[in-house]
Amino acid sequence: MAAIPEAKVTSPIATDPVAAARQLGVQFAARAAAADESDAFVAENYPALKQAGLVEAGVPQDLGGGGQDVAALAAMVRELAYHCSSTGLAFAMHTHQVAIPAWRWVNQKAAPVEPLLRRVAGERIILLSSGGSDWIAGSGTAEKVEGGFRITARKVFSSAAPVGNLLMTSAVWEGDGSGPQVLHFGIPMNSPHVKIVPVWKALGMRGTGSHDIVIDGHVVPDAGVALKRKAGEWHPLFQIIATIAFPLIYAAYLGVAESARDIAVEIARKRRPDSHVTELVGRMDTELRGAQMAHRAMVENAQTDKIGAAQVNETMIGRNLVARHAIAAVELAMEAAGGGAFYRAAGLERRFRDIQGARYHPLQAGPQAAYAGSMALGLPVDRVF
Repeated sequence: MAAIPEAKVTSPIATDPVAAARQLGVQFAARAAAADESDAFVAENYPALKQAGLVEAGVPQDLGGGGQDVAALAAMVRELAYHCSSTGLAFAMHTHQVAIPAWRWVNQKAAPVEPLLRRVAGERIILLSSGGSDWIAGSGTAEKVEGGFRITARKVFSSAAPVGNLLMTSAVWEGDGSGPQVLHFGIPMNSPHVKIVPVWKALGMRGTGSHDIVIDGHVVPDAGVALKRKAGEWHPLFQIIATIAFPLIYAAYLGVAESARDIAVEIARKRRPDSHVTELVGRMDTELRGAQMAHRAMVENAQTDKIGAAQVNETMIGRNLVARHAIAAVELAMEAAGGGAFYRAAGLERRFRDIQGARYHPLQAGPQAAYAGSMALGLPVDRVF
């Protein structure tokens, strides 16, 4: 599918992104099941997100955007995911790619991010993230050529790939003798050297369009390389990425869990009163509260003007607590609803599958525990990922 054409903004910027997300969510919920059952990307929702001004909600106001902070953006994503899991998660990937340069503009006066943010605000372009395939180690190869770097790579889990305008990604360059370096850059999705491979047939989050993107020979000019860093170790930019991105990504999973909880309560109320069901509902709400409290701490941790290893540690502890409690809450929702939860029409089965995605983003349980343990013991964390 071709990328959505870029267009100048013609509608107002959302002043209340949560209210806008709630209004759109009613429409999105009506077609969420169909997208899930057909493995179809939720493409119809993106023109509405653009029209509502949510695409540029995180761009600073002085650059033409809505100026919303991480807390407001997380609440927006959470609301979208409550109604449609796939829309919430896919849009979180764009949203965090806006929030990161916005944080750098506000807190570091980083001039290089200005053109990108102005494009998001002025043209409502959709940014793609190559996500877990481009974590600390990087992936793909960059070959030095005259005037730039020729990129060869296959990027997996690229949510919203069918409607993306710009892929924010990286590749590994063997360097100038000082060891492998990861180069960061953006690649236009309309490049003749970029293609989408439609492989997204997944357990859950089936409507995210998280297909593979193959880059075969696109040349990034020297001036287009935003950052060079050592491969395989944390860089200050990745500390910012981790701290800002994950409260937004995990807002989607929290929204899924909250939706499952409400469905289960509605079903349980129609059942014959039973002390066992009452206990299950209480345990479900307790697990959900744990996820909500952990997520709140993640958001508060991101509301800072200085980011380092300590903030990463708090974020990743929160990320694992949100995942653990949200998954447990949805499992209990299935039990509390009884046999009716097994029917797809109830909507719980879909949310049970969707919540499983919370397991797979970095830092997963093992590396996260190693990072937290190293921080506690005063050991280095620069290669714990």
